[in-house]
Amino acid sequence: MNGASTSETAPALNGIKVIDLTQFEAGPSCTEALAWMGADVVKVEEPKQGEPGRWSFTDKQGVDANYFLYFNLNKRSVTCNLKSDEGKELLVKLIEGADVVIENMAPGTFARLGFDYDRLSEINPRIIFAQIKGFSPESPHADYLSFDMIAQATGGTMAVNGAPGGPPIRPGSTIGDTGTGMLCAMGILGALFQRHTTGRGQHIQIAMRDAMLNYCRTPMSKQVPFDSAMPRVGNEIIGSAPGGLYPCKPGGADDYCYIFASRANEEHWRRLARIIGREDMIDDPDLQSPGARYDAREVVDGAIKDWTMQHTKDEVMAEIAGARVPCGAVFNTYELMHDPDLHARGIMNKIDHPQRGEVIVSGWPLKMSDSHVPVVSSPLLGADNEAIYGDWLGYSADEVKDMRERQVI
Repeated sequence: MNGASTSETAPALNGIKVIDLTQFEAGPSCTEALAWMGADVVKVEEPKQGEPGRWSFTDKQGVDANYFLYFNLNKRSVTCNLKSDEGKELLVKLIEGADVVIENMAPGTFARLGFDYDRLSEINPRIIFAQIKGFSPESPHADYLSFDMIAQATGGTMAVNGAPGGPPIRPGSTIGDTGTGMLCAMGILGALFQRHTTGRGQHIQIAMRDAMLNYCRTPMSKQVPFDSAMPRVGNEIIGSAPGGLYPCKPGGADDYCYIFASRANEEHWRRLARIIGREDMIDDPDLQSPGARYDAREVVDGAIKDWTMQHTKDEVMAEIAGARVPCGAVFNTYELMHDPDLHARGIMNKIDHPQRGEVIVSGWPLKMSDSHVPVVSSPLLGADNEAIYGDWLGYSADEVKDMRERQVI
């Protein structure tokens, strides 16, 4: 089982069985989080190609995409033809012994296959059924299709991102997908806990658009007193300085540091002024508050830039953050992928994939003192048919072979 723990105790979700009917990223992010907490997550995929995330992004024909690897670590895979009555009956048997069923198919698809919440709760009253959709089933947009960028466009995260006077910019991180998946995982954990009290499962629904509003609470809070949309501000902190990106030596595409002197702690500004050799600015009567410095931000930013351009981003971060002033170098994906510290702490990992060989993947950032699950490779399509249909349902190897030959699986 991929959820095995190396600690003395079993991991947090040991024994929890998850039927994963998700694809691409929002759903797989959710189930991967559950797998990293020890749940036995079994992907149920169509027999010929599997979920589209396996093959639609691949750079090698017939080889699972790196994209798929990243979102399906620590899971198992079975195939099942849900377009056949026998395949549907096979899924019913899996649901009978499961704790969680999750799907993020196009709106209405799973219900048309005969699996709405009423049917699932009849099969297994303790089942927790989670659904991730682009838009709420109760909204006017219920039948609209969605991907990460659609959720971000309609949910606010795109509109708050961009340079002043410029167009909205889609954030590069996929919070529309992964961010929704994390909130769904929280709902599942809550439902599992509540089941101890009620003995019943429940229906969990989350819309990607709605989830984005949760990640926009800070800009929403700033919107409250205004009767027109807040302007985009890029990397600035409106009304407070210093706060923004500063270029560093040698001036490459990612040679920047973000430096922020908190408006709640004037000592940050004084420390920063000393580091850059501008103690004279500490007593300048025109720079005695964050707002005053914001009004004079060209002077303030110019002084900081003169100093940062003499140092690399690593040097800038080491000196400024080391002096307890908030500062972070802008590290790109290549730098992070090969960061020794991230590897040492298991945030980045090397896995041995049966097709691709050694691949660097990101792991689970949550650390629990009594629950640890090592990162292992994503499964090949149907790799666990014999194990799951045998161990969970009691089918013999010959019966599994027969189902495969008849294209039930």
